[in-house]
Amino acid sequence: MVPAIEAEHLVKRFGDILALNDLSFTVGEGEIYGLIGPNGAGKTTALRIVGTILKPTSGTVRAFDIDVVKEPSKVREIISYLPEEAGAYRNLSGFEYLSFMANFYGQKQVEDAVKEGVRISGLEERLKDRVKTYSKGMNRRLLLARALMVRPKLAILDEPTGGLDVVHALHIRQTIRHYAETYRTTVLLSSHNMLEVEYLCNRIALIDKGRAIAEGPPEKLKVEFGAKNLEEVFAKIARQNAD
Repeated sequence: MVPAIEAEHLVKRFGDILALNDLSFTVGEGEIYGLIGPNGAGKTTALRIVGTILKPTSGTVRAFDIDVVKEPSKVREIISYLPEEAGAYRNLSGFEYLSFMANFYGQKQVEDAVKEGVRISGLEERLKDRVKTYSKGMNRRLLLARALMVRPKLAILDEPTGGLDVVHALHIRQTIRHYAETYRTTVLLSSHNMLEVEYLCNRIALIDKGRAIAEGPPEKLKVEFGAKNLEEVFAKIARQNAD
């Protein structure tokens, strides 16, 4: 089976700043894989490279055996990318936004995609209202619906529940897990919420200063490092690497 993502020896420089430092990871089809680490660790940079938004300084990434640098248009046909600070068109209703995006993606079955987006969002009657009236949680649910309604082979989600309350965050987590389990959608995500990571991710890579310092299933990492939670795992590994 061809892996969903093969990232090998990624380096990314922004001038004098080394954002990624020989980062490698592999994600299996249907897996939920998390990139975890502090601000500035390189998580978003890695997601943007996989999502064809940035080009690496060196190294390679293949998504379902397609080189993301050499054939970005082919990669974009099979992925969906949700940035942390994404926004919907404020003067459209939620339903109008989903319809516009389904047509924009060139979906052959636009009506079916929109129906799926409506279901995913769970916003019901509020989809008739303009997006500018939505709370942050409602907006994020609409954007997740946009990302998943097209049934991507790979969904790239940057902080999908960042800053949301418990109700909206739970809805989004359950939706992500449902898509991975039901449709074998592969999910690559970043998150600061360690409880979220433990609930969602099959495997994670702990990233610090642009490189992976540990990788594996959350439960295995907790046992390996004698930790109660992933925050303790990260703290222990970071101290080891600092010594």
